[in-house]
Formats: sequence, C-alpha cells, structure tokens
Amino acid sequence: MKLFDSHCHLDDRSYHKDLETVIHRAKQNGIENMMTVGIDQETSIRGIEISDKFKEVYASVGVHPHRASTCSDQVMKRLTDLAKNTRVRAWGETGLDFNRMYSSKDDQEKWFIRQIQTADECPLPLILHERDSQGRLLEILKTHPNKNRCGVVHCFSGNRLELDAYLDLGLFIGITGILTLQKRGSDLRNLVRYIPLEKLLIETDAPYLTPAPQKNKTRRNEPAFVKSVLLKLAEVRDIEPDELADITSSNAKRLFNIAPAIL
Repeated sequence: MKLFDSHCHLDDRSYHKDLETVIHRAKQNGIENMMTVGIDQETSIRGIEISDKFKEVYASVGVHPHRASTCSDQVMKRLTDLAKNTRVRAWGETGLDFNRMYSSKDDQEKWFIRQIQTADECPLPLILHERDSQGRLLEILKTHPNKNRCGVVHCFSGNRLELDAYLDLGLFIGITGILTLQKRGSDLRNLVRYIPLEKLLIETDAPYLTPAPQKNKTRRNEPAFVKSVLLKLAEVRDIEPDELADITSSNAKRLFNIAPAIL
C-alpha cells in the first residue's frame, strides 16, 4: 500500500526536534509522498527547504486567509519567485475563513483573488481553505473563471450543495481525519459517498486533526496517520484499501503534476 498525504505542515515547530523521525515513520507506514503546505512567506520558504532535503516531500507556497493581513505586493513577488522551484507543485493554502476572522474580509478577498490569478499564471493547482464563507469562496472562483484551473478543497466539511458546486468546477476534495471521528465525522461519512473516486484525496493537515484511533494516544498528528483516514474511507466506500490507496495516490500525483518516473 502506497499513500500520498496531500496536505500537511511539516514546517510546524512541533516537528523541529524530530522531523527526520516523523518522515521515516511515514515511510514505514507506506506514505510514499507528502505535500507540505505553506501559509505565509516564512513557512513557504521552510517547506521548500524541507522538500529539498527529503525527496518524498513536495511543497506549496501561499498565504492562508488567517495571514491575509500580512500579505503585500512584496510578499506576492517573493512567493512567485519561490514558485519557480521545481519542488513547488501547488499554490496555497489560500481561501476564505470568516469564522475566526484573524484577517478582515476585505484583506482575505483581495489577496485570495490575487493568489488565484497568480496561481493561474504560474500555472499551479490551488490548495483551497474555506470556512463559513457563506458561498463567497465559490462566488469568487466563478467570477474569476479559468478553464485550465485545477485545485483541491482542503479538509472538506461542507454540505451536499457545496460539494456538488466544487465538483462542477472540476476540483478535487481533500478528506482528513475528521472522517474517523464518531460524532464530528458523521455528516462527512455520508457525503464522501457522492465524491467520484477520481476526485478523492486523503490528507492529515498534520499536526492538526489527529484521526482515530491515534487521537486517543497523542495530540500531534503526523503523515503516518493518513493511513487511518484511508482505511476509514475504504470502509465507507466499500472498496479494498489497496485499491483506494492506488486511486488517491494517483489522483494526488495527477493534481500536483508529479510523474512516477521522478519519485
């Protein structure tokens, strides 16, 4: 079984002392590749450094909606330069988050639109973050169309209408450890049945969103635990885990333009 953790944050300080061990443990559990995701200029640079050191890891660059207030023309220029690195295979994490409001709506929307346009120019697939935007993220995507655009809705937790709208835009859907949680994951377990297999990705969002059963033993999530997401998803979709592993890994490589020959 070979898996692809399509979204993690290996630059996080919780890994500073044992990152090499974390990546080794992932490989022991069949995690063939990982995408470490930038949320601002600093973490994007760090992600590239990690991907340069570990061939299993690829990187993205971008500004998270929580950090939108720190974005600027200078930051965007630097990220655009970083995106030329061959280890960078996506733009993001970008999007809208109207829940915690660490950045104003105006800042979030301004820099989200700018990042969509820049990703299109690169061109790179988008890693999208959405929380409580009341349809605004979808509205922005639709009012700034690009028939060649691709991307993934990271940590999907929306409703059926939102799911269908994302799929209509040709987007992939990222499934996290929320799927494994008895109460919190019940709605998601119902909705994943409607996602075409060719649009499914699995992810950890490590060090966050630790899945069951690891959640009962440790607070810190890590790429090795994406296997628990895969096993629960296989159970819900009534498909053999090995087959689903191949499908989701192939999907991630297709999205991030990673050819098997260069792995």
